[in-house]
Amino acid sequence: MAGRKRALPKLVAAGQDEAAAPRRQNRVNLVELAYERIEDLIVNCELKPGRFLAIQDLQEMTGFSRTPVHQAVTRLANDTLILVRPRHGVQIAPIDLARERMLLQLRRDLERFVIRLAAEKSSPTYRNQLLHVARVLRERRDGMTAGEFNVLDRRIDRLILTAAAEPFLEHTMRPLHTIFRRIGWIHHTHIKGDANVHTTIDCHLAILDAVANRHVAQAMTASDALIDFVDSMFDTMEREVDPSLLDCSLEPLIPNPRKDT
Repeated sequence: MAGRKRALPKLVAAGQDEAAAPRRQNRVNLVELAYERIEDLIVNCELKPGRFLAIQDLQEMTGFSRTPVHQAVTRLANDTLILVRPRHGVQIAPIDLARERMLLQLRRDLERFVIRLAAEKSSPTYRNQLLHVARVLRERRDGMTAGEFNVLDRRIDRLILTAAAEPFLEHTMRPLHTIFRRIGWIHHTHIKGDANVHTTIDCHLAILDAVANRHVAQAMTASDALIDFVDSMFDTMEREVDPSLLDCSLEPLIPNPRKDT
């Protein structure tokens, strides 16, 4: 209409966008660091399956402020590793062996796809990194704990996903890897006679060697062997693991006797 002036766009001072970018990047980094820290606590069962807690508890445990912890919890809830309980805070997802064994079949198919892509597409740089991790595993195999292995296992998963060069896969595979990393930790630390991680390491070495040498068929066979080994854990866990290790909110079957007063 006549007489109405069109609003002019605001001028942005030179360098303003550049100054804002590091702050945005820092926020992203803090969220990722908070996510990784909480993920570690879940995998190693320092945050026991079934445990209820508040966001403030997670802040104190991780040392991060409310915003990155809250965003990390949102991601972990999307990953089904944390359950949001309105008016009760959050709960670390209990372990449902039947559900996780079913998800293992999904992981089998996806893992074969990722391993095949990595073996076909990995660059010399990534192949060199895979061989380096393999050397570390071989050198430390006899004395490695489940917790130490999990640190390297996360790195292996990231290297293979990056070598596969399909970003969509990371968002799908990461929570699956975390779920079974926790299963492996419980199996290796609470099943009598299975305290060492030798078989787990050997399965991963077969994958690393095949991918690094671009032997596609061997890599997929090694991937299936790893999933078969993980699947074998479930039968033992169903028989031998105390249910309270899978869900600490369960009441003990044998309560502590009360002392007479």
